[in-house]
This record gives sequence, structure tokens and C-alpha cells, in this order.
Amino acid sequence: MSNTHINAGGAAALAPREYHLAHEPHPENGTSLGFWLYLMSDCLIFAALFATYGVLGRNYAAGPNGKELFDLSLVAVNTAFLLLSSITFGFAMLQKQQKNVKGTLTWLAITGLFGLAFLAVELYEFHHLIHEGAGPTRSAFLSSFFTLVGTHGLHVTFGLIWLVTLMIQISKHGLIEANVRRINCLSMFWHFLDVVWIGVFTFVYLMGVL
Repeated sequence: MSNTHINAGGAAALAPREYHLAHEPHPENGTSLGFWLYLMSDCLIFAALFATYGVLGRNYAAGPNGKELFDLSLVAVNTAFLLLSSITFGFAMLQKQQKNVKGTLTWLAITGLFGLAFLAVELYEFHHLIHEGAGPTRSAFLSSFFTLVGTHGLHVTFGLIWLVTLMIQISKHGLIEANVRRINCLSMFWHFLDVVWIGVFTFVYLMGVL
């Protein structure tokens, strides 16, 4: 009997053990901290692009300059689209705090429409400039311009993809804790893009037409 007892004990010792965590292994504010670090790295990217434009922005290579190319009224309308999208995102955040899924989705959809309008105007501007012979290879000024503004446009594009994905997740699972974290991160990203665009509008467009 003792051998049977020993064999049973050995088998139990060799059996795989199962561990159950008492709570979700997600550190508090871990996502927010990581996303802030990402935004800081993005700040460095845009700082380098702004610095590059500052150095090359007056090298026209006997070609057109900003005063001849930029349509400030069109850019002002585009700026309004992006700033309005920031306001509507704020309304989505208010609906999120009230646990209103339908209201959150509605304001996120409106935000996405403003973002699409912004991208459409920006693509129209790029197409118009290239059609006029002012493409990115025309001069160092235009190379730095297309790189800076285009990088911002790519960020808006990725933000819209993220927005649509998040709306699908919210419609399926509601405002669960994971989706709340995601919408908070997207809010920081979207407002960050607004701040960057204000810098682009001032440093590139306004100063370019002076």
C-alpha cells in the first residue's frame, strides 16, 4: 500500500500545475504610459521634419515659392475640418464617460467624416501642385514640404483606420475596459495631430505666403 501511495504522490508531482491569476495582468495606467512614450517619439520625428523644412524651405531652385503656390483659403478650410474633428472627438469622450455606446459611436463617425474631408482636401492640393509642375522633385523646398505635410497626412490616415477598427470593437463589445483604454489613446493621438497641424499651418503656410 505504501508503494501505491508513493506512486500516486509521484504522479501528482509530475502532473502539470494550473495557476489562476486573481486579476487581469494589466498594470494600471500601463497603456497610457506606453502611448505617451510613443507620442514623444513621434514628436521627435516631426521636430526633425520641421527642422528640415526650416533649413530647406527657402531653397526654391529658381522655381515657385510658397506665396505663388499656396491657396491660403483652401488650407484654412482644411484646418477647420481638422479642428472640428477634435471638437467632435471631445463630444465622443463625453458620451463615453456617460457609458452611452450609441452616442459615442455617433460622434466618432462624425469625427471620421471630418478626418476624411481633411484628407480629401490635402490630396486635392497635392494633385494640383504636381499638375502645376511643383512636385516633390522640383526643389528642396517642395521636397521638404511634401515630406512634412505628407507625413502628417499618413498619420491622419492611420488614425482613421484605428477609428474605424475601434468603432467595430465598440459596436460588438460595448464600452468595456479595453475599449475605454483604446479610445483614450486614440483621443491623445488625434489631438496630437491637431497640435502638429497648427504648427504646419503657421510655420509652412502662413509664413510661406509672407
